[in-house]
Amino acid sequence: MTKKSTSAKAGKKKSIDKKVDFDKSKKYSIEEAVEISKKHSKTKFDASVEIHFNLSINPKKGEQQIRSTVSLPHGTGKSIKVAAFVTPDKEKEVKKAGADFVGGEDLINEIKKSEKTDFQVAVAEPAIMKDLGKIAKILGTRGLMPSPKNETITPDPAKAVEELKKGKVSFKNDDTGNLHSVIGKISFDNEKLVENYNSFLDAVKKVRPVSTKGAYINNVSISSSMGPGVKVEI
Repeated sequence: MTKKSTSAKAGKKKSIDKKVDFDKSKKYSIEEAVEISKKHSKTKFDASVEIHFNLSINPKKGEQQIRSTVSLPHGTGKSIKVAAFVTPDKEKEVKKAGADFVGGEDLINEIKKSEKTDFQVAVAEPAIMKDLGKIAKILGTRGLMPSPKNETITPDPAKAVEELKKGKVSFKNDDTGNLHSVIGKISFDNEKLVENYNSFLDAVKKVRPVSTKGAYINNVSISSSMGPGVKVEI
């Protein structure tokens, strides 16, 4: 009886393994790729779903650098902390929008003294930028310096904070011409991941450098944290 039961379990496991197997050289529809990524996620935690682009750009040329933002319709599933460097009259509204750290010169001096940056994104009013020079090195080396390219320098910081809290993400290419980001969590419904993927893909297409000739996006793949990459048809 035990032997038969063990054999049945082994057969069931083999069937499941076969079901989630896939061809790593094949390109799948985004719907199939999401399903495969979910089934190959082996982590005990709620893994992130990552998107990876291989682009035909020359990262050494300034005009071919890719840097922009996208508001994912369903967010990333990650809670981010936002610092808002603003004038006193803006403090109340950015706090209401959800900013975790709020201030002007006082916040700048605090960071200068402690060198602590317990936030993932910084937003600033244009009027505050001259004062941020005091901590430019600290923020810059950690990729936290506000920039007009990712819309974190703005006369409407409350709106920027609200969008970031809802799932707006910044993206830029790395030194090899590739681009990576998170588009959700394994626990998301498949439809939500597909919608986030499509929004991200559209955003990358919109910032194609004018000087890029021929194919722009060579390959796109998605994966779960520590999971295998699944190529996606584009």
